[in-house]
Amino acid sequence: MAPVQQLWHAAELPPEPLSWLRLSGADPVLPSSFAIGTAAQASIAAAGLAAAALHRQRGGPPQQVAVDMRHAAAEFRSERALRIDGRAPADPWDRIAGLYATADGWVRLHTNFPHHRDGVLRLLGCAYDREAVAAALRSWHAEAFEDAAAAAGLCATALRDFARWDAHPQGRAVQAEPLIAIERIDDWPPQRLPPADRPLAGVRVLDLTRIIAGPVCCRTLAAHGADVLLVTAPHLPAIASLVVDTGRGKRATSLDLRTSGDSAAFEALLTQADLMVQGYRPGGLAALGFGPEQAARLRPGIVYVSLCAYGFSGPWAGRRGFDSLTQTASGLNVAEAAAAGQATPRALPAQALDHASGYLMALGAMAALHRRATIGGSWHVRVSLARTGHWLRGLGRIAGGFTVDEPEVDDLLEESESSFGRLSAVRHAARLSATPAQWARPAVALGTHAPLW
Repeated sequence: MAPVQQLWHAAELPPEPLSWLRLSGADPVLPSSFAIGTAAQASIAAAGLAAAALHRQRGGPPQQVAVDMRHAAAEFRSERALRIDGRAPADPWDRIAGLYATADGWVRLHTNFPHHRDGVLRLLGCAYDREAVAAALRSWHAEAFEDAAAAAGLCATALRDFARWDAHPQGRAVQAEPLIAIERIDDWPPQRLPPADRPLAGVRVLDLTRIIAGPVCCRTLAAHGADVLLVTAPHLPAIASLVVDTGRGKRATSLDLRTSGDSAAFEALLTQADLMVQGYRPGGLAALGFGPEQAARLRPGIVYVSLCAYGFSGPWAGRRGFDSLTQTASGLNVAEAAAAGQATPRALPAQALDHASGYLMALGAMAALHRRATIGGSWHVRVSLARTGHWLRGLGRIAGGFTVDEPEVDDLLEESESSFGRLSAVRHAARLSATPAQWARPAVALGTHAPLW
C-alpha cells in the first residue's frame, strides 16, 4: 500500500479514494532482484484509483479498485503476451541492437528504427553485421562513443553502475526532479466534466507517442472511456506489434506536422481536445508550434503530458533514449547482474521503466484533469524514464528474486477482433467495481481514420 500512497501524494489527489483500494500478491513475481511486481501493481493501481476518483468528482459512486500483483506484472509485459490469430508477432529487435564490449567497458545500441541503425553503421564505418559492429566498437571508449552517438542524433549509452550514475551530472539532475511534475502553465476558469457513466467519457485525447510508455498511457486512458486519437505520420517509424498491443481502444490518423495543411488540421483537433500526450525529444514539438505553452494558447484548459528519456533538466535533457538504454546508463543492468552472480550486464525482465512511466503519465493526466475541474488552469505533466528508474530503485531489492519461474498468463488474457486479426492480449489489471475498464474500439492500422473527432 505504501508505494501507492507515495504516488497518490505525488499527484496531490484527495485522500478518500485510498480507502477504496484492494491489493493482492507479493514480490517476487518476475525473476529480478528489483521489486518489478510492486512497481507494476503500484503504478497501475494509482492510475486506476485516479480514474475512480475522477468518476467520483463527476457524480459517480465510490467504488473498489482491486489490483493483483501477478496480473499487474503480466500487463507490464503485455507486448510479450500478444498473439495475433494464435501466433506471436515477429521479434521487433534489430539484429545489431544490444550490448557490446568496448576498449574500456560496455555500450548498448538501440537500432530498431532504420535511421538509427544506419546512423550507427555510418559512425562505426562497418557492415550491417553483429561481428563487424563488435569489432568496430572494441576500438572505442564507451563514453566517447556514447557522446559521438548523441551528437549524431543516435541512440546508445555507456554502461554505468549506480555510483557512477549518481555522480554523473545527469544522474544528479534526475534525482532532483519530481517523479511526476504537474505544473500550472496558465490561468483559466475551472472546467468541470459533466456526469458520465465512465471516468473519462467525453474526454478527448491526442496521442502523439510511439513504442511503449506514451502509448501505454493513452491505452490506459482509453480503458477508462477516453476518446483517444493516435496521430502519426508516414515518415515516423513504428514497431508493428507495439502498435497492435497499445492501440486497443484508440482511433488512428496520419498528419505530418511539418506541412502547413496538416499542421492546420492538427491545430483544429487541438482546439477541441482535453489532453495532449507527447513523447518527442524536448523542444521537438515546440519547434513545430505545439509546445505546452503554445498548446495552452490554442486551447486554454489543455492538459499537456510530456515524456522524455533522461529527464527534463541536466546536460542530457535533449538526448534521445529508450527504456533499455536508460536501464544501461543508470546502473540497473549492473546491479541486476551482480545480484544474479553474472559478469555480463543483465536487463530487467520487463521494459519496466516504459510501462511504469506510462501509468504515471496517466495518473498525472487524470490528476491534472481533477485540478482543472476544481481550480482551473492549463497544466503540463512531465514524466521521464530515468526518474521512474530512480523510483524503482527506491522500492528496494528482493532477496531470492531469481528463484521464481516465469508466471502463467493464460487466465489473464482477453480475445477481441481487430483489423490485424483475432487478438489475444492481457486485459487491464485495475479492476474497478462500478466502471470496469474496457477497450470499446479494436486496434487499427496507423492512419486508418480521418483527422476528426
